[in-house]
Formats: sequence, C-alpha cells, structure tokens
Amino acid sequence: MNPNTRKSLLATFRNPAWICFIWFGMTAGVSMLATPARFSAETITRPIALDVGRVVFAALNKAEFVALIFLLITVRLSGRARELWMAAFALALILLTQSIWLLPELAARTDLIIAGIEPAPSIAHGAYSVLELTKLGLLGFLGFRSLGFLAELKHGRS
Repeated sequence: MNPNTRKSLLATFRNPAWICFIWFGMTAGVSMLATPARFSAETITRPIALDVGRVVFAALNKAEFVALIFLLITVRLSGRARELWMAAFALALILLTQSIWLLPELAARTDLIIAGIEPAPSIAHGAYSVLELTKLGLLGFLGFRSLGFLAELKHGRS
C-alpha cells in the first residue's frame, strides 16, 4: 500500500463521519421505519408489538452506547475535538436521558398494557420521540461537518 493511500485510510477511520452515519442509519431504521411498520401489521396485537418494541429498543440502546464510545474516541482522535465536542456531549446527554429515564418508564408502561391495564397519559413517549429526532439531527450535523474535514484534508487545508 502506498503511503498516500495509507494516510488517506487513516484519516478516514479517524474521522467521526462514518460512525455518525452508521448510528444515524441504525436509529432511523428502528425508530422511523421498523417501529411504525410493526404497529401497522394487522396480525400483531398491541401488547405483542409493544413487547417486541421494548426488546428492540433495549438492543438499539446498547448498540448506541457502543456507537457513542467509538464516536467519542474518533472525535478525540480527529484533531477537531474542539469543534465537535459540544454536539458529541449533547448526544451523550440524550442517550443517558433515554437510558436512565425514558426507556425504563416506557418499559413499565408496556408491562402494564401487557397485564391488561391502560396506564395514565405520560409525556415519556413524546419526550423520547423529540430526543430521537434531535439525536438524528445532531448525528447528521456531526457527520456532514466531519465530511467537510476530509474534504479540507484532500485539498491541503487543515
């Protein structure tokens, strides 16, 4: 492998864009595609759809923590940490809020519905949705901003 190719590959792997776009795809796929599709299936009852959703969102949450760790590492290694840390920190806060407050509350509501009890109205689902959309926006911002850094590197500006 020639030195320029190697340098280009290292710059690409140290750039947070690839993690942002993979994370964006995971989150958008589960939250914006799979979840609405599950609730539109005529043969799946609401309790079953909620139970599957609880399992899927718990798995997504674990995968997002892995993505967050990789993102924080690549932001640090990118040489652009000062420019990207605020958005990465906001992503960490969103993920912690979803993990500590919202997912447990939504799981408890699912347990009640499965048991045949209709829980009182809650802001948890709306809050989760707003944070999910905010997360997608931040990932898009970070990803495209990071791609700009690669373009600057290729044109000799850094």
